[in-house]
Amino acid sequence: MTVIEKILASHSNQATVNPGDIIDVFIDSRAARDFGGANVVKNLIDNGLTIADAGHTVFTFDCNPGGSDQKYAANQHYCRLYARQNNIKIYDVDSGIGTHLAIDKGLAYPGSTFVSTDSHANIMGAIGAFGQGMGDQDIAAAWAKGAVWFKVPESVKLNLNGKRPANVTAKDVVLNLLSIFGANKLLGYSVEVYGDAVEDMTLDERITISSMATEMGAIIVLFTPNTKILDELENITGKRFETVAADDNAVYTRVFDIDISKFVPMIANPGHPHDNASVESVLKTKIDSAFIGSCTNGRIEDLRVTAKILQGRKVAPGVVLKVVPTTDQIWQQALDEGLIKIFKDAGALVSNAGCAGCAAGQVGQNGPDEVTISTGNRNFSGKQGKGFVYLASPATVAASAVAGYITTPDEIPAEPAVFTAKAGVTATEVKAKAAPVDVKTTVEGRVWVIRQDDIDTDMIFHNRYLAITDIKEMGQYTFDNLKGYEDFAKKAHPGDIVVTTKNFGAGSSRQQAVDCFKALGVQCIIAESYGAIYERNAINAALPIMTYKEGMLEEMQLETGDVITVDFITGALTNQTKGKSTTINKFYDAQLQVYKNGGLL
Repeated sequence: MTVIEKILASHSNQATVNPGDIIDVFIDSRAARDFGGANVVKNLIDNGLTIADAGHTVFTFDCNPGGSDQKYAANQHYCRLYARQNNIKIYDVDSGIGTHLAIDKGLAYPGSTFVSTDSHANIMGAIGAFGQGMGDQDIAAAWAKGAVWFKVPESVKLNLNGKRPANVTAKDVVLNLLSIFGANKLLGYSVEVYGDAVEDMTLDERITISSMATEMGAIIVLFTPNTKILDELENITGKRFETVAADDNAVYTRVFDIDISKFVPMIANPGHPHDNASVESVLKTKIDSAFIGSCTNGRIEDLRVTAKILQGRKVAPGVVLKVVPTTDQIWQQALDEGLIKIFKDAGALVSNAGCAGCAAGQVGQNGPDEVTISTGNRNFSGKQGKGFVYLASPATVAASAVAGYITTPDEIPAEPAVFTAKAGVTATEVKAKAAPVDVKTTVEGRVWVIRQDDIDTDMIFHNRYLAITDIKEMGQYTFDNLKGYEDFAKKAHPGDIVVTTKNFGAGSSRQQAVDCFKALGVQCIIAESYGAIYERNAINAALPIMTYKEGMLEEMQLETGDVITVDFITGALTNQTKGKSTTINKFYDAQLQVYKNGGLL
């Protein structure tokens, strides 16, 4: 078996598992954040469910550690009250990012299983553990049952051959991989990474790479811990762990051999983490702000690199540099090593540990037309504010903050660049009334054909609305961050069907990106493929979703406004307008069972 198959088998009371198997997986650690946590509690209370084992259950408040948003503050306290009543451990606003705490506190460890309302919970692949971000219904079920259903993914093997160039950081490695695989070529796979260059990677470097598995569409990017990593984990946690390794005869769907010696420092252009270019190709692009932090690049090694570049220098006039360590322990270590003083002397804003701008909380957001270079993992339109966000390594970000434009550490100018201010823009809110969805196995409706791959959850339901817990209020915001469909909610009718292409629902674990369609009365979504978390959320919420093979849109001559009929049980699809019929992928048994139940809970 592969690594993920061994872990899932050992947590489902089975000797072996195979790709495609639907199994119940025992979860060693079950977390909910201030983002999604209130909805988890609401689901438990509304359904009369209790906690299976408080000892395996935690809250992590990392999205808005300051509680600076009133709705976040209210949700945090709502969770605190529930935690007190049920003896649940809270890593509160003074602690840091939940996934990093799980590693550093030993809640997750090699061979273990971990779930969270954080879509980057698959960061656990860095230590050879299974981690998954899940929606609030999934997490509620895990808290109540101690296990969740899961489909065993296919595994691919990624060999990084050759010697890594000295100027290529772990962030550059994962951005190079994104330039090769994009957002959907590894969609739904468990990816195991091997090679001589991998053996030399530190824990912090592995965390950086695994943290962007979600951006590649992968279920998880797994590293097998070697002795050096086990020693590092023991030093952090005080515990000695064993490694779970793939069998010599493990079966992989694909094997990729990549020459890492050809990798170069990279940057992701605004809008998509997989829209990559070499840093050289965007040199001297003027910036307004810079951000160092997030679950991808806020570890102590990242802060040391940043301090080395900033020492004796100043952030360029008019440029704002924000630095946010991942955990309070790392913040304290940076203080003890004198790094915080270097940041402050350089003119940076240093905030308390947490996710920061990535989750619309704390610091890191940018304004309209503001150009930011960030170490985050996502730069979806609107994700880190209303401006434009480039993604890069801490070294590139720190050097650029000093230069005032995008540059590398060895090309920092003697005098920083000067820029002129930019005009602002105003966002428009979209409002519409919600309508219920009938539960039936054959539906007929007007179709919306959206020919765009990788429509992410920020395009579907923007993060500025995440504090909304009433489904009836969600429909009005559907697609208002998807260019060309900002007025979708106004024009959609109850009973409509959405047809789109690859990797629909990429990105976040937010349940609202599913529930907004239910609020509008959309009967069904049909896509070539889905983001892994989105697929689960839709099935668990009893929102009918189906898949088809490439070429179906042309075969059926489907256009927006056509009326189609689709049967969930047989997969029969008919374009009533054009008089054409075909068969797409029907509901699988577990999906049909959840659908007929009216949802997971």
